[in-house]
Amino acid sequence: MTSPAKADDEVVIPPRPQPRRGVSFRDAGPPIALVVIVGIFSVLSPDFRTVGNVQNILDAAAVLAVVTCGISFVLMMGSIDLSVPGVMGASAIAVALLVANNRNGNDWGLLGVLVAVLLGSALGCLSGMALVTLKVPSFMTTLGVSAVGLGVATLLFSGVQPNISDEMLRSWAVSRFLGLAYLTWIAVGCVLVGWLVQRYSRLGRYAYAIGGAEEVLSLSGVKVAPYKVAVFTLAGSFYGLAGVLVTSQLSAGLVQAGKGYDFAAITAAVVGGTLLTGGRGGVLHSAVGVLLVTVLTNGLVQIGVSPYWQGGVQGLIVVAAVSAAVIPQRRRNQVTK
Repeated sequence: MTSPAKADDEVVIPPRPQPRRGVSFRDAGPPIALVVIVGIFSVLSPDFRTVGNVQNILDAAAVLAVVTCGISFVLMMGSIDLSVPGVMGASAIAVALLVANNRNGNDWGLLGVLVAVLLGSALGCLSGMALVTLKVPSFMTTLGVSAVGLGVATLLFSGVQPNISDEMLRSWAVSRFLGLAYLTWIAVGCVLVGWLVQRYSRLGRYAYAIGGAEEVLSLSGVKVAPYKVAVFTLAGSFYGLAGVLVTSQLSAGLVQAGKGYDFAAITAAVVGGTLLTGGRGGVLHSAVGVLLVTVLTNGLVQIGVSPYWQGGVQGLIVVAAVSAAVIPQRRRNQVTK
């Protein structure tokens, strides 16, 4: 028989908490998929694993990475941003007309780049203001702002393509540092800045909170509207810079400089693990998604897959990524939206 004294001396050790394997697996899924895809294409095509091709992949991902940095913050809030083509087009034409070009005598250099980025910020701010003022879905307001941006770009274009002669801006796409174009290093810097804002700033934390539980955040006394406007303004800055980078690549300003980048960026973000419903993912997740999409496109070309099939393969991967992210939520909530 156990004495009371011995019973009191016994220490009950609580069971060790089990790690959240599901969450960690979902977060590790995109990087694992990237490694697997790289391995498959490396076996199928010797040209794929060359240093030159790796450099080409990173350079090709630069502009998309900058756009995806901006759109990731919008997706974290649970919103959709379709203003990318208009914002990039307006910024591309603006910078082409402000640096040395064949249309006028302007030669603003870096100041012209700054003005183009500020133009993108202003259009992003317009998207945010329309969202919080009109109280309509974000995809509608941003689609309207995209039309505004394309209208501004068309007016500035005036039927004559502005070709740039500014050596500084043109060197971004031509000159290299450690084997990579300056554009690629600018994209790396954007990813780093985006991650720092997301990780250490109030704006990044509240963007997560808005996407996860906006009502709870509002009830806690936080004014949500200014942060929504700030997120769209930040995203517009990234889009504006992306328009400048496209102008550097083409050595000319084009109204359609941002065509297709909105859906490509959303695709990359979702594949990387940033949820369309908000509250999960982020800049680093989306950056992995950019690499996945770019590696997939490059690898399919290397092994000789027809361009008509490439879109279908990418579409299947997007559907699979969205399904993998949404199925756990449906099981928990028992609803389908």
